[in-house]
Amino acid sequence: MTQHFKITLPDGSVREVEQGTTPADVAAAIGPGLAKAAMAARINGEVRDIGRPFESDAELALITSRDEAEALELVRHDYAHVLAEAVQNLFPGTQITFGPATEDGFYYDFAPNPERGPFTEEDLPAIEEEMRRIIARDEPLVREVWTRDEVRGFFVKNGETFKAEWVMELPAEETITMYRSGQWVDLCRGPHLASTGKLDPQAFKLTRVSGAYWRGDQKNAMLSRIYGTGWLNKKQLDAHLVRLEEAAKRDHRKLGQEMDLFHLQAEAHGSVFWHPNGYIIWRELEAYMRRAIDEAGYQEVKTPQVMDARQWEQSGHWGKYRENMFVIPDEVPNVEDEGPIVSGDADWMALKPMNCPAHVLIFKQGIKSYRDLPLRIYENGCCHRNEPHGALHGLMRVRQFTQDDAHIFCREDQIVEEVRAFCELSDRIYKDFGFSYAIKLALRPDKRFGSDEVWDLAEAELRDAVMKAGFATEQYGWEELPGEGAFYAPKLEWHLTDAIGRTWQVGTIQSDRVLPDRLDATYVGEDGERHRPIMLHRAIFGSYERFIGILIEHYAGKLPLWLAPVQAVVATIVSDANDYAREVEAKLRAAGIRVEADLRNEKINYKVREHSLAKVPNLLVVGKREAEERTVALRPLGAEARQEVMALDELVERLRTEALPPDLRG
Repeated sequence: MTQHFKITLPDGSVREVEQGTTPADVAAAIGPGLAKAAMAARINGEVRDIGRPFESDAELALITSRDEAEALELVRHDYAHVLAEAVQNLFPGTQITFGPATEDGFYYDFAPNPERGPFTEEDLPAIEEEMRRIIARDEPLVREVWTRDEVRGFFVKNGETFKAEWVMELPAEETITMYRSGQWVDLCRGPHLASTGKLDPQAFKLTRVSGAYWRGDQKNAMLSRIYGTGWLNKKQLDAHLVRLEEAAKRDHRKLGQEMDLFHLQAEAHGSVFWHPNGYIIWRELEAYMRRAIDEAGYQEVKTPQVMDARQWEQSGHWGKYRENMFVIPDEVPNVEDEGPIVSGDADWMALKPMNCPAHVLIFKQGIKSYRDLPLRIYENGCCHRNEPHGALHGLMRVRQFTQDDAHIFCREDQIVEEVRAFCELSDRIYKDFGFSYAIKLALRPDKRFGSDEVWDLAEAELRDAVMKAGFATEQYGWEELPGEGAFYAPKLEWHLTDAIGRTWQVGTIQSDRVLPDRLDATYVGEDGERHRPIMLHRAIFGSYERFIGILIEHYAGKLPLWLAPVQAVVATIVSDANDYAREVEAKLRAAGIRVEADLRNEKINYKVREHSLAKVPNLLVVGKREAEERTVALRPLGAEARQEVMALDELVERLRTEALPPDLRG
């Protein structure tokens, strides 16, 4: 007797179908338009192939291009699959490994035939053409279930040592799926689209090639990683390529060089050499943040760079971050001695990767009363993390960085108010810099310290605080992120949106009951007994390095006047105006403007181009007429700006007012 299943649709209607029926069949029964548009199916919350038959009663939602996030992940997964097939078609002897979808595209890692050598970007056009041929063939993507031994045997037979190694690490009882596209087969969990022809052949582009170690371990073989970007249609691809072009123009590394802000070099890999112009930006940010935290009741401290490993072990960081910590022996041995330098972890010291344990040690100095709380400890804390070389990226990912870090030690009844106040402080600061943002709540990860009861409480407190502050709304992009909290605490995250629509996760606040317990922090309560404080970890910039990088790219180097390293340049047209130019410079400097005089014997158009490239906000042009009339021709930065002739005193007052930081304006 044929078995029947009840399929519940999103509108609540129920369809009874025979065993063997697929979501594609249901879509076709509803209508030809939906049958054509349906890309995959969500069965009881799990995304599956649209051609995979129902196995029981189920709730069904059909995924179309309107479900953009899920649709993009599907097509990018398929583009990676087609990329792997294309490479093996063109370059026999290439081994495949893995290729996931990424935030805006996909990649696949290959072990090239040793006789051929690694892939280069010159190979990409031919691979793209082969991918289009595969798409045009419209090969069905067929899911097949194999045993682990069958999969291993297949890959061993075909010389695919990497896949053969990987599959044997999967549990023997696990369902293993292979996807077939014509004669080509790959190990993959899926899901996939119904066929390669469902991809738009004009909506992808291969972008670059890099090296990548097998399984991310530098002890393993070096592979060739081919990156691509993939979209639902050509319009989306074109828009993305325009964004990439704009992002390249805004690259903080390029602008940092043009504006003489900083540089990086191998002698201090992953650390920044700040030039005078760049350090002015840093100092302005530091002064701005100090005014903000002073007003908000924080006390600034400074803690050691190097701490005993036992402290990090007690805090839990030693077990979680040791491989990313810079570790040194507690005592430098005599170079003539032989034998081991240290006898165990207790003899190690480490450069601090974060400031939290040091702030707990300050809190523990002396007896704290419930009346002392909340205690807000702030530090511009310099930290070090031993990031892999391949992960480093300009100012965005470094090994030495400084956090605008603070820890609020408070009572249970103070948590919601402290988090609410932090939300309002962050809102004001981000708006001062011209950012919009979204707030997200990162919830407990699988591997964590603390009981479920503790996590329930901490997550509820953060959620309650954001709601009371009025930020848990669609306007602020409120979202909860399961599994993305820290190992010791849930956290609120602030995701900034820049001028070209990219998002950057910067600020955070975490509600932590674990670290005060592990490091034995206590205060004396109103009842005379000792209690554990709650520790709120918080930052707004995140790190000065990364925030400056984000600002440079957000403003394309045209920083707000108060942050510009050089706020004005007085440029002469003729040498007869040199004395007047020096007078203008002196008056502006006396008014607090960062100004330089350009008295070189160069044409004014040359000076304009040079200072525009350096993103100087105001060029003040003076010649014989301006000197006689005691005026200045003001040329603000930007093609849309027009020259304006102003009296000198009027100009000085205008620039003095405009150069004030946003928090000091009337």
